[in-house]
Amino acid sequence: MRPPIYGLMADFDEPDELVSAAKKASEAGYTKMDGYSPFPIEGLAEAIGFHRNAVAPIVLAGALVGCLTGFFMQYFVAVFNYPLNIGGRPLNSWPSFIPITFELTVLFGAISAVLGMLALNGLPMPYHPVFNVPGFGKASQNRFFLCIESGDPRFDRVKTAEFLHSLRARDVSEVPW
Repeated sequence: MRPPIYGLMADFDEPDELVSAAKKASEAGYTKMDGYSPFPIEGLAEAIGFHRNAVAPIVLAGALVGCLTGFFMQYFVAVFNYPLNIGGRPLNSWPSFIPITFELTVLFGAISAVLGMLALNGLPMPYHPVFNVPGFGKASQNRFFLCIESGDPRFDRVKTAEFLHSLRARDVSEVPW
């Protein structure tokens, strides 16, 4: 019995080959894959099936929590905790609450954006299995890689390797855990 692997990685010479291979893999039904390149490639995210932006709802939720926190914190202090009747104004003078409410909205939104981005990217991650592939260091220089993960429903070690070879990959490697 062979040991479990993280996936299979194909090595390509050109960015167009990587995008084409990612499109063909997506058309073949593979859903859990990732592309690695030394620079951003237009169309690669769409080719590997990355269409969601999950950070925006997290930022909205954080901003709403900040807005409500800022307003009700001031409301509690002005009305219940330390009420001051100055010049006959009402205790709940909401226009004076706007600056702090706005600042806490921005603060909570920014903090939730950073924390949400880190969580969704799986960071911090000091180790990733793709670093075990010989030659993967070239992904930051002049090589292009497509990795199909073993968690994909269509993944079969032999058939996926044959599929990646059919895409004219320079090399296909197993990615050990």
